[in-house]
Amino acid sequence: MSQSFTSLYIHFVFSTKERHRTIDPSIQPVMYEYIGGIIREKGGVLLAAGGMADHVHLLVSLPKNVSIVDFIRDVKANSSRWMHWKYQFQEKFAWQAGYAAFSVSYSNLEDVKKYIKTQKNHHRALKFKEEVLLFLKKHNLPYDERYMWG
Repeated sequence: MSQSFTSLYIHFVFSTKERHRTIDPSIQPVMYEYIGGIIREKGGVLLAAGGMADHVHLLVSLPKNVSIVDFIRDVKANSSRWMHWKYQFQEKFAWQAGYAAFSVSYSNLEDVKKYIKTQKNHHRALKFKEEVLLFLKKHNLPYDERYMWG
């Protein structure tokens, strides 16, 4: 083939440091818009964003020329810097070091978008830790809880 074709959809999940509830609902739409701008600068597309006061879900179409680890590092670093500049009262705000990234098939995009956009409904019955563990099990990813929540 003389061209490269990719279909790379990733569902990212990451939390605030120590899961502090530092993302006020009034800030969320503006923060997601800013994160979308960071993603566009890196050649990606933010398809959906949602979350709670202590974590974020992003559905992203990734470009073919970026690594996931570099991509999410830049999204988190730049959005954190912006939060401290824009909302100076959020001095405690920081992202947790880790993240989860799950591949999504094109045929499941709409279901994942709906899931992300209805986070408040999910978290009426399910805590963040339970949600992450369910995703890890669903994707058959090994984990050791002793090292997950620090």
